[in-house]
Amino acid sequence: MREYDAKYGSFGGRALAEEPTARAAVERTLREAAVVYTDADHPHGCLVLHAAVNCSTAEVEEICRERRKANLTAFESRIAADIAAGLLPPDADATALARHAWAVIQGMSQQARDGASRDELEALAEIAMAIWPRTGTHTR
Repeated sequence: MREYDAKYGSFGGRALAEEPTARAAVERTLREAAVVYTDADHPHGCLVLHAAVNCSTAEVEEICRERRKANLTAFESRIAADIAAGLLPPDADATALARHAWAVIQGMSQQARDGASRDELEALAEIAMAIWPRTGTHTR
């Protein structure tokens, strides 16, 4: 699991660390998910999102669940910080935006497993970002 995460699953954390706003980090994460989830060099989709469903051990299921929760929390914290900094409207819902982003990521993983192309997932990412609130010129 660690090897997979280091090679394929760290794009969300990198986006959070490198992008100037939560919106930019989520957008980058969705776009990179489209690339990684459809890469022909490994099974499509995301191991962390699907391993618990396909694995029979409670330990692996719990590891994957905790990893997903940590990712959700990291995005929610970043969104909340951007709300506090005035980069997102004060009435923006950090929890809902984070859950929306992760629901889209989970859906993209399943769509990739079912044969969706990179272009199709990138189109989905674009639509998902259209709902994000904007404040002033600080959108990226």
